[in-house]
Amino acid sequence: MSLSRFLSLCQIPLSASLGVSPDKSQFFKYESVSLSCEVQGKSAGWRLKRNTVSGERSDCGRRWGKPQGSSCNVSLIPSHSGVYWCESGSGEHSNAVNITVHAFLSVSPDRSQFFKYESVSLSCEVQGNSAGWILKRYTVSGERSDCGGNWGKQQGSSCNVSLTPSHSGKYWCESGSGEHSNAVNITVHAGAVILESPALPVTERDSVTLSCRYQGTLSNLTADFYKDGSLIRTETTGEMTIPAVSKSDEGLYKCTNSEGESPESWMTVTVPAPIPSPAVLVLSMSLPRLLCSLLVGSPYLLVTIILMVKGCRSRTQG
Repeated sequence: MSLSRFLSLCQIPLSASLGVSPDKSQFFKYESVSLSCEVQGKSAGWRLKRNTVSGERSDCGRRWGKPQGSSCNVSLIPSHSGVYWCESGSGEHSNAVNITVHAFLSVSPDRSQFFKYESVSLSCEVQGNSAGWILKRYTVSGERSDCGGNWGKQQGSSCNVSLTPSHSGKYWCESGSGEHSNAVNITVHAGAVILESPALPVTERDSVTLSCRYQGTLSNLTADFYKDGSLIRTETTGEMTIPAVSKSDEGLYKCTNSEGESPESWMTVTVPAPIPSPAVLVLSMSLPRLLCSLLVGSPYLLVTIILMVKGCRSRTQG
């Protein structure tokens, strides 16, 4: 590479770049992302900004995101879809990144097991217009159908269902173009005992309570709780609390008490995106850009390289 070519690479118009971890642009609601302003030199004075699809322009820490050093940690919802970038106090900009938070199926109440004839509301949460999105299901008996056919009552973007055991299965939202939301498994039990556990993913370090419920009551019957087939705890209150859930708590849970045994349900634990360390940020730079930053920071080194190149050219020509 010629000196002029190398130096031309140093004429980088962007003095900062926006790093995204995990490195993707498509997310579901409640997923976490870490956005980092990778600045040559001091990052003081640089802010992470966004312009959402609804036209809201704002900085991290103002109604969204949690600033941490030069990073911003965001637990995403559909209204967070938009363009993100870093900006200095003098108006310099980094590259911009588009982030889209896709349709999300929410469940109210948020649990995966129900007794026969209990009701559940399933809602398709979509950024912008929810028209064209339909709640679908695939039951354990192999029936695939839409809300409002022979089950459920459509109400706006929600579907209200009075449950029977035949309603057990997988539920999701789908657009006319084939886009999908997350999927939720629902079990309707004809027996006397269910396990109340979250149907939606829980975030690492959150507090989670599992309840062993006797039909019609939140009874105080002593309950045994099992994870992946092994007894993990016995609680006289019928409830088991995990004060700070971790990824190792993810698994298949059930409970038993003197009145019977619940079905099993899977609990998913999501881990927030890690904040890239300074070493990772340096290693993520391209070699030419890394060298450029060294040269800019050391004019003496730059002069030395120029003299060496001129010397090589003189000997070659001679």
